[in-house]
Amino acid sequence: MGFLGKLFGKKEEEKAAKAIPNTSVKATAAKNSIDPAKVGLDGSFDESGLAKRVAKALDDANVSDNVGLWVAQSGNTVVFKYNPDAEPMLEKAKQIAMTVEGAGSVRTEPNS
Repeated sequence: MGFLGKLFGKKEEEKAAKAIPNTSVKATAAKNSIDPAKVGLDGSFDESGLAKRVAKALDDANVSDNVGLWVAQSGNTVVFKYNPDAEPMLEKAKQIAMTVEGAGSVRTEPNS
C-alpha cells in the first residue's frame, strides 16, 4: 500500500486505477466548472482532490511511504506534514508535488 491507500483508503486506490491523466485536469476542471485543486482522481469534484493526486504522484514516483509524511491541501497549496524521519525526502516530495496539475505552492510543517 502506498501513500494514497494509507492516507485516503482503498476506495481511492480503486479510483486511481481509472484516474484521469494529470495533463487533462485543467480541461476537466474547465468543462465541469471545478477549481483545478478540487478535481479528484476520477475527474469529479473532491475537496481533497489535489492532495489525493499528489499522493498518487508520490506512489507513481516510488517515494517510500515507510516514513512519517502526510499530504494535505489548503486551496491550491500542497501541505506536507512530516516527522523527522521524512526530512531527507521532503525536497523530492516538493518537486513531485509541483508537477501535479492544480498545485500552486508547497508548504511543509513539522508534525508536533
